[in-house]
Amino acid sequence: MTYYIEDLKPGMSESFSKTVSERDVTLFGEVSGDVNPVHFDEDFAKTTIFKGRIAHGVLSSSYISTVLGMKMPGPGTIFMALTTRFKAPVRIGDTVTATCTVRDVIAEKRRVVFDCICKVKDTVVVEGEATVMTPARPAA
Repeated sequence: MTYYIEDLKPGMSESFSKTVSERDVTLFGEVSGDVNPVHFDEDFAKTTIFKGRIAHGVLSSSYISTVLGMKMPGPGTIFMALTTRFKAPVRIGDTVTATCTVRDVIAEKRRVVFDCICKVKDTVVVEGEATVMTPARPAA
């Protein structure tokens, strides 16, 4: 389902959850080129502040794109901006839940601003703000 600008109101929200796997981290590293040993080498990662391997922060924040592109507003949405703050690490096996909540609707420009948060259980791992352009409602 796609939400159009007329359908969206402040306070509306949608979520997406994903358990991060070894394969996710490997594929994300291959696609992004980020093969930092904190993601791939347990011995190295143990020497960092994280005391073990962590998933890419941008992998977790990419679930925000899933919410916006697939759930609300949904297919046809154009992602315009994302500001994020990484608050805590995500480890392989953690389930990340991304939730996006409509903050502001700018109807004349078909723009919507969302407050976005990613959590592992009750721990906030990513927080931010996204701006999208909603698809136009097809002519009747």
